[in-house]
Amino acid sequence: MTRNRLITLIETNINIIILGVLILIIFFGGIAIYLTENGHIGANITNLGDAFWWAIVTITTVGYGEYYPVTIAGRIIAVFIMLSGIGLFALFVSTFAQRRLQQPIESRLKSKTEQPSLITDEAKTTIKSKIEVIEKLTDEDFDILIVMLKSLRRTLLEESKISFKCSRCGIAYHNKPKFCSNCGLVLNE
Repeated sequence: MTRNRLITLIETNINIIILGVLILIIFFGGIAIYLTENGHIGANITNLGDAFWWAIVTITTVGYGEYYPVTIAGRIIAVFIMLSGIGLFALFVSTFAQRRLQQPIESRLKSKTEQPSLITDEAKTTIKSKIEVIEKLTDEDFDILIVMLKSLRRTLLEESKISFKCSRCGIAYHNKPKFCSNCGLVLNE
């Protein structure tokens, strides 16, 4: 595999890789803490179930306190697992944020700006032809053009004020969302 293909593979599957590393750390950390703590005086991690539970609680930085290492080696393993949890969480959040920011703005705004054309092709053609020959317009033609533009503006403003209502709960929206925030009904169909 070439270096570029390997980098692309890692970049596209980074969340799966993070999850895999997380599972490996929990698995090997649980086994390591069980082997170091089992049989010592005062140890409360005495079986593999407790060890895996402790590893999960520790890597998520919850730390309930019901299980904890009492040996020096166990505490070193705990520090490694704690720092790994913080690092993996930070990596996951930053990767998610980076992907979100890399999406083109056009695709995020596409649904907001896509609206059916409010003016007919005939009106567009008339306005374009009048603007192209603006220097040759008579006062009467210029006034007609101004009236058409004002009418178009008024129509666009009125259309933008139309609100959408959820058919289930009746909540009104100015922009049509994908889902109703009140009842969860899909609105984009």
